[in-house]
Amino acid sequence: MTDYFAARRSADSLELGLKGEWRALRLQQIGAELAALDLAGVRRLVIATSDLALLDLSSAWRLREFIAESERAGVTVSFSGARPDQLQVLDDALAQVAFQPPGAPHHHESLIEPVTSLGRHVVVITRETRAGLAFLGRVTLTALSACSSWQRLRPIAVARHVYDTGVTAIPIVALIAFLISVIIAFLSAQQLQRFGAEIFVVDLVTIGVLRELGVLLTAIIVAGRSGSAFAAEIGAMRLNEEVDALYATGADPYELLVLPRILGLMIALPLLTVIADAIGLAGGALLCRFLLDIPFTQYLNRVSESIGATTFWVGVVKAPVFALLIALAGVYRGLQVRDSSRELGRLTTVAVVQSIFIVILADALFAVLFMEIGI
Repeated sequence: MTDYFAARRSADSLELGLKGEWRALRLQQIGAELAALDLAGVRRLVIATSDLALLDLSSAWRLREFIAESERAGVTVSFSGARPDQLQVLDDALAQVAFQPPGAPHHHESLIEPVTSLGRHVVVITRETRAGLAFLGRVTLTALSACSSWQRLRPIAVARHVYDTGVTAIPIVALIAFLISVIIAFLSAQQLQRFGAEIFVVDLVTIGVLRELGVLLTAIIVAGRSGSAFAAEIGAMRLNEEVDALYATGADPYELLVLPRILGLMIALPLLTVIADAIGLAGGALLCRFLLDIPFTQYLNRVSESIGATTFWVGVVKAPVFALLIALAGVYRGLQVRDSSRELGRLTTVAVVQSIFIVILADALFAVLFMEIGI
């Protein structure tokens, strides 16, 4: 038993449970304890990190050297639980330094170029799928562990993101909702006037805005604003090595950067949807009053008659799901930024396009679901 790990032997295996804070200030003592560890007769080394409170980059480098020394001695090294992110940062940095661009292909390789290209695409898609699933799993585990403490949910950071993604977006969301509702009311009025059914314009505006257009247009606007902002902010931090600095100090970037943005947007988007619904109905009321001579009182009565028990909630229920998808797309692409500002611009564009596509796809799936359950 030492200050920084607990060793337990069994036959030809050794379980090393890291504990405490592995800081650069204590690197000499950590190195001495690791050097004093006897690996004679050990064929399998299992490293547990569940009790490790903090691991900075200097200590991670010493741990990496210890793992390399053990592997050179013929010991098989594995981790019990998650492998520390700091080790992955070091591996990525060393791999980037050691990378050499491939030479020009030989002439005979052109004969199998289509097969090679197909194989590369399959490998890329497989890697992206695995990376996406790993990202979702990491976010889920971080959210579950953060629920154990109110402070780990970062309420101040969440409030700031609610302001950035919600309060500042109210003017543009209100304007778009007003214009779209006026356009829908105007076009439907032109057609329904032929049959003397102008009163049904109110039904079209009410149901269309509350069930679909209010939340969908708001989500698309937020995807353009906040999805790109998330990708750009985190991507710039990647370029400036600020995310690596968090890893180096033992902090969890997912808890500090990812989770507050997701929670903030999941709070802001439903509120923006309610505002868009109210402004949309107000826009329909103005057009009906001045184009169709429908008094406001009659408009409100018709609105209350056309709204079903679930009309409003169908739209509101979609909002947090759309917010989750937009935030995940933005932060995921931001964390993928490497090397250059050009890559930052490309992945920011990818984040916006993918978030809008995912929102529309999710809305279509919601429509099918609600139709199947009769809502």
